[in-house]
Amino acid sequence: MSTFLQFALVAFTSIFVLVDPVAAVPTFLAMTPGATRAQRRRMAARAAWTCFIALLAFSFAGTYIFELFGITLGAFRIAGGLILGLIGLDMLRARRSPTKETPGEAEEGAHKEDVGIIPLGIPMLAGPGAISSVMVLMAQNTDWPHALTIVAAIALVAAMSFMVLAASDWVSTHLHETGVAILTRMMGLLLTAIAVQFVLNGLKDAGLAR
Repeated sequence: MSTFLQFALVAFTSIFVLVDPVAAVPTFLAMTPGATRAQRRRMAARAAWTCFIALLAFSFAGTYIFELFGITLGAFRIAGGLILGLIGLDMLRARRSPTKETPGEAEEGAHKEDVGIIPLGIPMLAGPGAISSVMVLMAQNTDWPHALTIVAAIALVAAMSFMVLAASDWVSTHLHETGVAILTRMMGLLLTAIAVQFVLNGLKDAGLAR
C-alpha cells in the first residue's frame, strides 16, 4: 500500500471512529422521544452539517492556532494522543466518553425542540478528540493532495453520520444495545492503537524516541 493511500485510510478511520455516529444513536433517540421520523432526519442533517463545518474549520485553523500559542506539532500530537487514548479506553468498556458528552448535556438536550446543532453536532459528533485529530492530520501534511484527502474524509464521515442518525430507529432495532457495544469496543481498540501512534510520533518529533 502506498504512503498516500495509507494516510487516506488512517485519516478516514481515525475521524470516523472519533465521531462515532453509531454510539450516538441511543442518546439521540433518548433526547428525541416525541419526534417524528421527518423531524429526526432534519436534526440529523443539521448535526452532520455542524460536524462537517466544525471539523473543517479546525483542520485549517490548526496551524495558525499552533503558531499563535507557540505549540509544536510534537506537543500537540502527544496531547491529542492522550485525549484519544482516554476516549479509546472508555470505548473499550462500551461507555460514552465524558469528552463526547456528559449526562447533563444529554438531559438538557432532551428538553430542546431541536438538538441538531448542540449537543448532537457539537460535542457529540465533533468533540475534542475529532477536533484534535483533524488538526494534527492537517498540520503534519500541508500540501494540497493531503489537505483535500482530509476534507474528503471529513465530508464522508459527516455524510455517513447523517445516514446513521437519520436511520436511528432502524439501527437501534437491528443492532440492539449488544451490537452497539460490540462495535464500540472494536472501534475503541483501533482508536487506542491510533492514540499510541500519535504519542510515539510526538516523542519522535521532540527527539525523545527513535
